[in-house]
Formats: sequence, structure tokens, C-alpha cells
Amino acid sequence: APYSLVELDNFGRALELGGMSGMIKVDRENRGWVAQRAVGSGFQNVLFSDVHDAAEAEECVAIVRAESPQTGGHFGSADRRFASYGLESGSPEYVQALEDSVVSLMIEKDEAVKNIDEIMAVPGVDMIVFGGNDYSMSVGRPRGVSPNELKEVRDHIFKVALANGVQPRAEIGEPAQADEYLEVGVTHFAIGTDIFMIYQWLNERAGALREMLAS
Repeated sequence: APYSLVELDNFGRALELGGMSGMIKVDRENRGWVAQRAVGSGFQNVLFSDVHDAAEAEECVAIVRAESPQTGGHFGSADRRFASYGLESGSPEYVQALEDSVVSLMIEKDEAVKNIDEIMAVPGVDMIVFGGNDYSMSVGRPRGVSPNELKEVRDHIFKVALANGVQPRAEIGEPAQADEYLEVGVTHFAIGTDIFMIYQWLNERAGALREMLAS
């Protein structure tokens, strides 16, 4: 959904009022600026899209970590909302908050799948997510890769991730779909999206109403 810098702060407030942590997904272009502004607004975690290799994975980690000899990141002392607008900027707690942020990567390109061992060896990568549609496009077969093929690729990268102590996040539509993942050690899930839920709800009910009216 579209958002402004003001709305990022409001997202951060909403997360805190609900006692939740938040994750924002950022596109490849300008991802450093967007990710750091989002963290500054109160998002604790960042999902980076379009990662291709270990060098890009290292850059994503550095975007979120503090710029210090110990942490090796690019995040400076910013007078943002998450640091009480400057009252806590640059403090040890500030650095620790950045260290605690979850860095998640979309593994959705053919190149990333081929480089999965090197990417998973990058320190600071906490989580991965598989993107089937992007993967299909990246191999020149948009929406043309079979579900079985996608499952093979997904299972492979999840296996490599778990072997390296990185948590995969699986996307499911119903709780029952979690069983196959739980059996192999996957315990993080995204269950549906708001847009699809609304579409599915309206499609089912409006479709049923149309049939009633037609009869």
C-alpha cells in the first residue's frame, strides 16, 4: 500500500498500541533509505526483495545494523521516532535495538537460488522467504513453473537455510497447510494477505448472491 513518511510513523504507533512488532518489505531500488526510515519510525524488522547474491545480502544486513567497529553497519545516529526523536540516539540501547532487528531476504530470483549456500553463510541474515512468481519470471517462464517444481526449489532453499540456522518463513492460506512445514522444522508463517482475504470473501459471497438472483 502507498505510504508517506508521516504514515510510517503512524504505522509504528499502531504497532506499539497493539503490542506487536512489525516487518516492512522494501523494494530493491532505494531500499537503504526506505528501510532506515521505516526502522526509525518503529518497524523492528525488514524484508528485502530482489536479493541475488551474497554481496547484496551483506549490504542488506549492513543497512539495518549500526555503523560501528563492532557491528559493521551503515545505520548512523538518527533523531527518529524509535529513538525518542533524538533523546536516545547513538546510545548503547540504540545500537542494541538495531542489532535485534530481524533481517529477512526474499529468495525469489534464479540467481539467488543458485547462490543460496553463499547467501545463507552471510552473518546477520535471520530469515528468508521464497517468492514463486518472481522465481518463475526470472527463469523466463512467468506463471509457467509447475507447483511441483516450485515446491522442489522452495524445499531446497528452506533446507539450506535451516542447516545454516536461518529461519524460513512459509506463506500459507489455512492453518492445516502448516503441517508439512512443521514436519521439517519451519515454524514461521505468513497466513494470507488483507487484499486477497477481501477478494476471496467478496468473490464467494457476491458469487453466491449472483446465483441466487439469476435463479
